[in-house]
Amino acid sequence: SQPCWSEYLTTRIEQNMVVNCTCPISECRAQPTTAFICSIVSSEEIIAKYEKALLRGYVECCSNLTWCTNPQGCDQILLKDGLGYGAACSKCSWISCFNCNFPEAHYPASCSHMSHMTCAKCNHGFCWRCLKPWRPTHKDYYNCSAMVSKAAWQEKRFQDYNERCTFHHHAREFAVSLRNRVSSISEMPKIRTLTFVLDACKVLEQARKVLAYSCVYSYYNQDTESMDTVEQQTESLELHTNAL
Repeated sequence: SQPCWSEYLTTRIEQNMVVNCTCPISECRAQPTTAFICSIVSSEEIIAKYEKALLRGYVECCSNLTWCTNPQGCDQILLKDGLGYGAACSKCSWISCFNCNFPEAHYPASCSHMSHMTCAKCNHGFCWRCLKPWRPTHKDYYNCSAMVSKAAWQEKRFQDYNERCTFHHHAREFAVSLRNRVSSISEMPKIRTLTFVLDACKVLEQARKVLAYSCVYSYYNQDTESMDTVEQQTESLELHTNAL
C-alpha cells in the first residue's frame, strides 16, 4: 500500500540508504525509480534529502568529479580534469590537492611528504594514506638504531621543522581572522583605505601557507646543493612576510 511504501522509502532516505535500495519483498530485486519515489513521498524535506543522496552518489561514481575539500565546509563540486596547480574553488576559493587525501594543496611539499602525519594531541605517528601506524610499518626517517647521536640529531631536526611549520599555520589563521574582521565592517565599501588591508591579508595568508609547507619540503629533501637555495629563498620570504 502507499502508506507502507512511504514509510519504507522515508526510512531509507533518512538512513542514507536509498541509493540502490530494492523492493522490500525479499524475492524482488526491482529498484524504485525517482519518479515513483517522488510520487509516494510527500514531504519536501525528505525529497530534498533524496536529491542530495542522488547527487552524492553521482559524484562518488565519477572519477573526474570531487567535492571541494575545504575543512570549513563547502558543497561545491569540482572537475579534476584540466585543473592544474593554483586552480581554486569558484565558491570558497579553497585550493585542493587531487592527487592525495590531504585536504589542501601543499606546494612545495610533495604528496609523499604529506603521508606521514602526527597527532597534535598524543603524538601518534600514522600514514595519511592507509592510516596504519608509521612505525614499524613504514620507513623510519627519524631514528637510527646503530647511531644514538644521529637519532638525537634527527629528533631535534624534526622538532625544529615541526615547530616552524606549526608557527606558520597559526600565523596563517591570524591572517584569515584579520581578513574576516575587516570584511565584516559595514562601512568598508565606503572606506577605500581598507581595501589594501584585505589584499594584504590575502597575500599574508598565502605566504604563510607556502612557508608552512616549505618546512615539510625542506625536512625531507636530501639534495644538499638545492637546499641551500631553497633555505635562502625561504628565509627571504619569511623576512618579508614578517614585515608585512
